[in-house]
Amino acid sequence: MFNTLAIIFPLIFVATAGYISAARSFLTAEHLSGISRFVFYISIPAFLFVNMSQAELSKAVSLDVMLSFYLPVIGLYLLVLGFYRCRCGQWSISAIRALGACYSNTVLIGLPIAMQALGKHVAATVFVIITFHSALLFLLTYSFAGKEQRVTWPNIIRQLVINPVILAIALGLLANAANLALPKVINEGLTLLAEPAIAGALFVLGANLHHYQIKPGIKSALTLTLLKLAVLPTLVYLTATYGFALAQEQTLLLVLLSASPLGVNAYLVSKQLQRESATLASAVVLSTLLSVVSFVLWLAVLSS
Repeated sequence: MFNTLAIIFPLIFVATAGYISAARSFLTAEHLSGISRFVFYISIPAFLFVNMSQAELSKAVSLDVMLSFYLPVIGLYLLVLGFYRCRCGQWSISAIRALGACYSNTVLIGLPIAMQALGKHVAATVFVIITFHSALLFLLTYSFAGKEQRVTWPNIIRQLVINPVILAIALGLLANAANLALPKVINEGLTLLAEPAIAGALFVLGANLHHYQIKPGIKSALTLTLLKLAVLPTLVYLTATYGFALAQEQTLLLVLLSASPLGVNAYLVSKQLQRESATLASAVVLSTLLSVVSFVLWLAVLSS
């Protein structure tokens, strides 16, 4: 039986510290902007590159694990897309809402939760799973939204390539495949940059929650939050358990990743496409707050 409070509390503590720092104006918007840029453009990419390049991917790669995660993700995306397409008649709105129902904050929340609950040895599997996560869902969203907007394929590819998370993972994969050994001093430098990644990301996440509003698009945000925190992990659980008969630890890992709240990058995509940004901002806040309940329930159910 996992001690769910011991697993979740340290992460909540760091995020709460960020929220209080922003709410009490201890850190100004300019301060937070600088911290965010360091975390998301330097520390997290260094963390992902170092871990991806050193991970024992041969032991972590499993087609059954990948399918158990991605079949429900793609299936739910297409179902939500079709539902809203029939309801509102607009591809762009439908694509953004489908993204809001399926895009998990795997790096900032899913990975720390999984490592706290199951141990650091699951990191390699997590990195393999999240390798295609942003690229796949962003590609689907840009493709469907592009039916109504002037979104060209060169621009889509550019947005994917310059994404620091995708770029860091891709470079880490290449280094791993080439068995590239970086000079010791460079590796140690990257490792130092990577150390504050998780804590920094959680701190910034908490600080940003102070600035997001919940009221705009509250009804749609609640629907997306329910799909994200309840429906998607349930589908992943059923697929992993009855479709591919995965081990308990693998199933729990996939469920925790899929039960992670909506990632902020989905909101940024909505801002870029100028569709549903208020709804997704609200969904980010709601799903992040309610994910505590979701994690506790899933940990309690699957660890018994």
